[in-house]
Amino acid sequence: MSAGTRRQLRPTDVKRLNRSYRRGTANRLSLILESVTGPYNVGSLFRTAAAFGADELWLAGNATPPTNPKVQKTALGTDRLVSWHEAVPALEAVRAAKDDGYTLIAVELTEDAVPLHQARLDRDVCLVLGSEDHGCSPAVLAAVDEVVYIPQVGRVGSFNVGVAGAIVLAEARRQEWAAAGAPSAG
Repeated sequence: MSAGTRRQLRPTDVKRLNRSYRRGTANRLSLILESVTGPYNVGSLFRTAAAFGADELWLAGNATPPTNPKVQKTALGTDRLVSWHEAVPALEAVRAAKDDGYTLIAVELTEDAVPLHQARLDRDVCLVLGSEDHGCSPAVLAAVDEVVYIPQVGRVGSFNVGVAGAIVLAEARRQEWAAAGAPSAG
């Protein structure tokens, strides 16, 4: 097909394509948002979590809940599609995720962090994202199983937490789909 004849998929085709990816998705994926207070970040993370089929989202510390009108403006109702838990102390959220069988992986810059592309995310994982200002707390970093970071080559030191969450969620699903032989748009 030449670029001149390329067309967007019709809504029915998009549903069919998404259904084929859903069939190839078996791993559970969840998030802990530790003191993520920016309502647009929280809304964006809910929307991204819903798009990638995350099962649960724990709010921890003073994270902004999806009931906030500014969160709703960005989430566009996707908080209905992801089971979420009211804010609890961060270590309580970590414990709950571990008790539910998840491997906990913080997204943070630490001495032992593994580059995202080398991390093993093709399993049941709960990704922990820290606050916009300070990242994950030392207590949470001590409690998680692993830490990953997103390599960057530009002159900016970090990503917005909503963008970082989207990148890591996408990589987790990409690894799973690659291992299973991902479907194509054709």
